[in-house]
Amino acid sequence: MSREFWKAFARNRGAIIGLIILAGVVFLALFADLLYPTSPWDMVTRPFAPPLSAGTLMGSDTLGRDIASGIAHGARVSLLIGLTSTAAALLIGVTLGALAGFYGGRVDDAIMRFTELFQTIPNFVLAVMLVAIFTPSITSVTASIAIVSWPPLARLARGEFLSLRSREFVQAAITTGQSTPSIILREILPNSMSPIIVAASLTVATAILLESALSFLGLGDPNMMSWGYMIGASRTVMRQAWWMSFFPGVAILITVLAINLVGEGLNDALNPKLARKGKG
Repeated sequence: MSREFWKAFARNRGAIIGLIILAGVVFLALFADLLYPTSPWDMVTRPFAPPLSAGTLMGSDTLGRDIASGIAHGARVSLLIGLTSTAAALLIGVTLGALAGFYGGRVDDAIMRFTELFQTIPNFVLAVMLVAIFTPSITSVTASIAIVSWPPLARLARGEFLSLRSREFVQAAITTGQSTPSIILREILPNSMSPIIVAASLTVATAILLESALSFLGLGDPNMMSWGYMIGASRTVMRQAWWMSFFPGVAILITVLAINLVGEGLNDALNPKLARKGKG
């Protein structure tokens, strides 16, 4: 990316703060095994130990498991599902949106009706149904979140392709006899990436929230510690052990907030005219 992009991104203090926080979460996820070598499912101290006691930083849960260890290992699950499901949603959504926007007509109508079919059911309800059908696992959770996340990306890509397909450089490519895949991949897609990148960053945050909500309901992978599971497991003892739900909740909050701040910074850097108009 150009220097102008990084200068514009750096001018957004919120984006820089978000990037720093996000880097910390990524560091925690990458080095969770080094920071907490024992399994987050292992009992390491007495149950209901408060923070900064019994050798724990954030206390322990009802079974004596280290909350801090769960936070560290849960960061890996949240980021993995968030990034993987967003990548899958991008692949599906951008592909269908590109075809709809480029060809138009009956192809556009057919793809948009198919897209609307997925939007008739609320995202979370559809995700719950899919995970329940295919049994909870990291694969089913990731696939379910991807399935409910691609329609907005498809609509965004369609709009970009509709606006760009009549431009001079696209018409010139058609006149010179370039193939349709070449025009889509080399001419239109690179010029429509800015809003798609911003939307993708926000989709990651939404995916993390969806995964946390599914895990809270007991529909997460039973073999992997996650922040949503930690909050769900502590909902009956919130008054007795507030830290069990507080720290995972804060982890979700600051991670989603950081991603949204970075997304806002990307939007300002990739669309400087819109950013100046909004500030004006």
